[in-house]
Amino acid sequence: MPEIPIGLIVIALLGLGLLSMSIKIVKEYERAVIFRLGRLLGAKGPGLFFIIPFVDSMMKVDLRIVTADVPEQRTITRDNVTVGVDAVVYYKVFDPVKAVTKIENYHYGVLMLSQTTLRDIIGQVELDDLLSKREEINKQLQEILDTLTDPWGIKVTAVTIKEVKLPESMLRAMAKQAEAERWRRARIIEAEGERQAAKIMAEAASFYQELPVALRLRELQTLVEIAKEKNMIIVTPQHTDARMGETMAMVAGMTKEGAVKGRS
Repeated sequence: MPEIPIGLIVIALLGLGLLSMSIKIVKEYERAVIFRLGRLLGAKGPGLFFIIPFVDSMMKVDLRIVTADVPEQRTITRDNVTVGVDAVVYYKVFDPVKAVTKIENYHYGVLMLSQTTLRDIIGQVELDDLLSKREEINKQLQEILDTLTDPWGIKVTAVTIKEVKLPESMLRAMAKQAEAERWRRARIIEAEGERQAAKIMAEAASFYQELPVALRLRELQTLVEIAKEKNMIIVTPQHTDARMGETMAMVAGMTKEGAVKGRS
């Protein structure tokens, strides 16, 4: 059997090596930016494609949403309160060519831009707005970052402020303010209840003034309720009305019976 020349084997191995180097595969969420001798050819993918070894070079770009944690930024609000604010930025690459050619490292660029923008926005708002209007501030941050990163081929989808850290003295002052506010609301509710009760009592007094019989019936009802107590003696003025007298006798009898049972 004739021997295969060593040179042919070397050439075959080199050919296989060059072929393997020329075959490239990128995933569905990736794109490959191709440069040929330093000149931009464009983006390819997803799937299988070929490049010229030692002539073409490529850079992979991930198109998925990236979550960047913005570290705590110490800044002063508009009303001169020092706070520490950290946030989370969500962004993705929508143009891989720009993301490679317009900025050296877009991940680092987005992170640094987020920090400076966060400090600028916090310095323009007051503390109360920072605590109560986070949604508006988040939206404002997202719009500014999206506008600034658009030339890089980056889309900022959302910005969320995670935590606002306040000085200890400010926390104590806010606690006192909240306590005073709750006390004020309690006093207002109590005063409103007294006002409503006084109004109802005034209406009842006017009604009893127009109908004395109703007032007398109310007195008798009160006596019946008092008669339920077994250790009490009830003294009432005499009335000339016969029916009222009979009713009073009944009430007195009930009271006496209750007193006797109480002694027994």
